[in-house]
Order: sequence, then structure tokens, then C-alpha cells
Amino acid sequence: MVELIQIRKKSQITLPLSVRRKLKIEEGDLLDVNVRDGEIVLRPKKLIDKDQAWFWTKRWQEGERQADEDIKAGRVYTFPDAKSAIAALNEAAAEYKASKRKRK
Repeated sequence: MVELIQIRKKSQITLPLSVRRKLKIEEGDLLDVNVRDGEIVLRPKKLIDKDQAWFWTKRWQEGERQADEDIKAGRVYTFPDAKSAIAALNEAAAEYKASKRKRK
């Protein structure tokens, strides 16, 4: 995709709608600007609060994708209360430990 844009007053540019749509850029979004080998490179950026950064780590996002797949596939459990859920987790952990012992 090649687009031609013009520098306006106060050095402002307008990103073409086709570019904004393709990159899902909206009004108020931030762009990282770099000059590389005589070219201007713009990259969309999002600010994340420091106390929320863990959620966007590669490892956490992989877990989120797996959870979404499990939910879609119906691999979910419901419990009447927290005590029942904890009991089920303890039982699953005990079964897992027993299966590891059998493998050795």
C-alpha cells in the first residue's frame, strides 16, 4: 500500500483512512516516530499502567488464549461455592502427583 500525504501548517500530517483502518488507529492513539535510513517510521503504541503490565506479558497472554479455547470447547467446571472449588483443585493435584509417581 502506497499513499501520498502532504505536510501542512505546523508540520501536521493526516494519515489516510485506509492506513488508519488497516492498523486500527483511532483518534487519540499514540504513534512511535523513528527516523531510520532516511525514512520516517511510525508505529502504533499503547500505554499500559505499570501495575497492569503483567497482563500483557507473552506468558500471560498465552494463558488467556488457552483459557478462551477451553471455554469454547466446554472444558469448564462450576462449583456452588469456593470451598467446593478448592476441594476439587486439591483432588486434581493429588491425582496429578499420584500419576507422576507411577511414571517413575
